[in-house]
Amino acid sequence: MRVSKKTDYALRALFTLVDHFGSGPIPIRELARRNDVPKKFLEHIMLSLKERGWVRSLPGLRGGYELAKAPDTISMGEVIRHFDGLTAPIECVSATGYKRCSQEPLCRFRRVFLDARNYTAGLMDRATLGDVSKGAPVTKPEVFARGFSEGEGI
Repeated sequence: MRVSKKTDYALRALFTLVDHFGSGPIPIRELARRNDVPKKFLEHIMLSLKERGWVRSLPGLRGGYELAKAPDTISMGEVIRHFDGLTAPIECVSATGYKRCSQEPLCRFRRVFLDARNYTAGLMDRATLGDVSKGAPVTKPEVFARGFSEGEGI
């Protein structure tokens, strides 16, 4: 599964707002700087998040953005689907980007991709911003763990 830059940047900004939940707004310039996101691009993203009711903006010198909902009420699945639609590993198991394959009636490995889609969607839907923010960042050794690198796995 891959997410777009827009989704990546939206999640970065949202997790910054989660870290400051209840402490007042963060200016857009500061959100952009902390998350290494182009300010103009982030402005469009924040407007979209505001339309969904996940963030609110406060005007003025001490204004900016803050979460409009508790972090435990927003899931990563909701955010990903808002920006990218349902992400499936192949088109023939996508609910939003479905494209029929000539091998569909005979394909046996399609079920594995469907299961992967369903597992990933369920995992993302259960992962609230509040829960995820309590976790530790992923380390490089975790990414390159034996069995998942150099052709041994993923």
